[in-house]
Amino acid sequence: MQGSANLNIMIKAARKAGRSLVKDFREVENLQVSRKGAGDFVTRADLAAEAILKEELLGARPNYGWLAEEGGETPGADPTRRWIVDPLDGTTNFLHGLPHWAISIALEHKKQIVAAIVFDAAKDELYYAEKGQGAWMNDSRRLRVSGRARMSEALFATGVPFGAKRTLPATLQDLARLMPECAGVRRWGAAALDLAYVASGRYEGFWERELQIWDVAAGSLIVTEAGGLVGPLRDGADPLETGEIIAANGDLFEGFSRIIRGD
Repeated sequence: MQGSANLNIMIKAARKAGRSLVKDFREVENLQVSRKGAGDFVTRADLAAEAILKEELLGARPNYGWLAEEGGETPGADPTRRWIVDPLDGTTNFLHGLPHWAISIALEHKKQIVAAIVFDAAKDELYYAEKGQGAWMNDSRRLRVSGRARMSEALFATGVPFGAKRTLPATLQDLARLMPECAGVRRWGAAALDLAYVASGRYEGFWERELQIWDVAAGSLIVTEAGGLVGPLRDGADPLETGEIIAANGDLFEGFSRIIRGD
């Protein structure tokens, strides 16, 4: 896909930060690590990647706003546009030497996500989309959600809460309802990649609670541009605001949503 100037800026930034993260991943045992909370960590690798992304993205578009996991929010001179960034989604995997983590970048314009990247640097898989232009991986593979239409054949993903997160009971109830109906559930610890995998047809669907906007902003656009559906856990809610999200292919979305919502 021939992308816009903004998308090309995002790809350049993601690849540069990805090179830094891959280098740190090879030396993960030497990383300086601090604890944000039970099960939550921040590393020198997070901070270095975010610094690279901020330099590249705001260097190219200095008037845009900025919202990132580690660095917080900075309003821009252009109030209609902002970058929404997670420099390292899957930090715990990263720290344990598991090659399943990603950079997530979304561009928001007038409260709508208009461009998105999820970059799995360890596997060199770059997922990207622009609103109305479809979703792609690397240079040439057009992404389409899975065509499976039977729950019994469907593979789903979620995030199981850890530490002091309050939604563990609800998630366990979800699993009790869903697992007898499907082919399996995976918990891989990187929501941005879970959504990218729905877009690429590796999973039929994904749901999770207690996420942040930078976890889902990019992945949600990639899913919808790949022909999938994204919705809230509660009617009328906005997944980007509540952090509660359901995504699936069109054939399974309604039935999957009913199970997760307990309807």
